[in-house]
Amino acid sequence: MDLKIKDKVALVTGSNSGIGKAIARQLAEEGARVIIHGRNEKRVHETVGQLTQDGLEAFGVIGDLGTDEEAAQVVQQVHDQVDRVDILVNNAGVYDYATWDTVTTEDWEKTLNIDVLSAVRLIQAFLPAMKEAGWGRIIQIGSGTGHQPFATIPQYGALKAAMNNMTVSLARDLGDCGVLTNVVTPGLIYSKSVETHFRNYQKEHDYDWGSSWQEIEKGVTTDYLKNDTGKLGKPADVAAVVALLASPLSSFVSGANWRVDGGSSLAIN
Repeated sequence: MDLKIKDKVALVTGSNSGIGKAIARQLAEEGARVIIHGRNEKRVHETVGQLTQDGLEAFGVIGDLGTDEEAAQVVQQVHDQVDRVDILVNNAGVYDYATWDTVTTEDWEKTLNIDVLSAVRLIQAFLPAMKEAGWGRIIQIGSGTGHQPFATIPQYGALKAAMNNMTVSLARDLGDCGVLTNVVTPGLIYSKSVETHFRNYQKEHDYDWGSSWQEIEKGVTTDYLKNDTGKLGKPADVAAVVALLASPLSSFVSGANWRVDGGSSLAIN
């Protein structure tokens, strides 16, 4: 299927690894000119190099988005390389483990600044030009904790819920100007760090899930976070949905929350 985004310019924040990297690659493979963003200069350059070696068009910008000043520097780097942003994917975020006994107001402020206000800063930077052009896509990467919170990481779940709410507000504000915004909510997505976490979790809680990852994965999706598929997702699963929402083919999708989670529901907390 031709998603009709050839030569569109896409900025994907936090795209030098994981889900963000998969999203950037998917958009680039569909013909978009992709801007890779991250705080680690080496990893940004490596990601850009991997894409360009495969014949895809990619650029890099480096910096934090946690303050107005830092975000403005990233925006300036974008403007130095391209004349516009057609597709903005707000993927950058922090996930700092905490409990209600340990979480501090500083933890809340950090998460607010990076997980929510970073998106606000970039929306306000690039939305006016999208409106003027009469076309644009703003896609927020959410979390299942935004609608199904854990007892732990309260700051993360609450602020992901805020992102869901603000996206609907933005959609109502945009109306029929040609710019659309939606949320994509991943469930448990496989990575090496996720595998390591659940191998350790199995030992700590004496679960008899087995020793192979396939056995552990089945245990996780039975005893920890159930879903209809019995497996964890892959970054590419999320990227495919983002690419569709970034396309002109999604012209009747506004203010929606697309869950890419295998139909997960909380088993334990």
